[in-house]
Amino acid sequence: MQLTHLNVRGEANMVDVGDKQATRREAVATGRIVMQPQTLKLLVDGALPKGDVIATARIAGIQAAKRTHELIPLCHSLSLSKVALDFDIDEQNGCVHVEAMCRLSGQTGVEMEALTAVSVACLTLYDMCKAVDKSMRIDAVQLESKQGGKSGDYQRDGNGYETTSPIVTGAGAAGEVRIGERCVSPCVRVKFLAELRERLGENEATISLDEMESRDVGGLKAALARRSEVFSALSDRRTLCAVNQVMANDNAPVTDDDEVAFFPPVTGG
Repeated sequence: MQLTHLNVRGEANMVDVGDKQATRREAVATGRIVMQPQTLKLLVDGALPKGDVIATARIAGIQAAKRTHELIPLCHSLSLSKVALDFDIDEQNGCVHVEAMCRLSGQTGVEMEALTAVSVACLTLYDMCKAVDKSMRIDAVQLESKQGGKSGDYQRDGNGYETTSPIVTGAGAAGEVRIGERCVSPCVRVKFLAELRERLGENEATISLDEMESRDVGGLKAALARRSEVFSALSDRRTLCAVNQVMANDNAPVTDDDEVAFFPPVTGG
């Protein structure tokens, strides 16, 4: 097998992808950070000195995916259409599992972007928690699956070899949609971040497009409010919104498989 990033003289070079066909490409990567049980409890309780750990790590992972070409010398600069990160608190094993999905329609894959997103998200978790626990360990960063491109699809099995199994990236709670899975019907994934999730008592939800009278953020808010009165809090003018990590207002359109995040005003310090 020939390494594509080496030329005939064995020198490192960037692969020319100009003649490749643009296709839909997607990659999912995972990793974890292991910590002391008391550190994990502080994280879950929101009692760490630097504030909302998970929200900060999510933003860091998204930013890292978009700037992978600045970190890995021979990576191409890509126009990603979607980056999503999922965090799973594992109290039994004293760790946080991190999963990242990157997607685009282009001429080269997004495996490195997904791996970079996971790595930087884990590093951010370390930075946010290191004041109370410097013994944390980051490990098991790996590619779980990729779709698209000339080389075809890849799915990791238990031994790390390619399989032809359907892509399923994790077993969540009943009805929970995980990264890498599509909604059962045309729908929008909704996340509630930072203190907003505590106020609502919800981390995420899915809304069918058929439930929305208008296919925009305003229609999404109205559909959520019909589902439960608690979601009327989303109409508070101070509540911010992003569609696929891009700031949006009530008139912003939403389409099938979009990710919409609601969060309180971000403060520095």
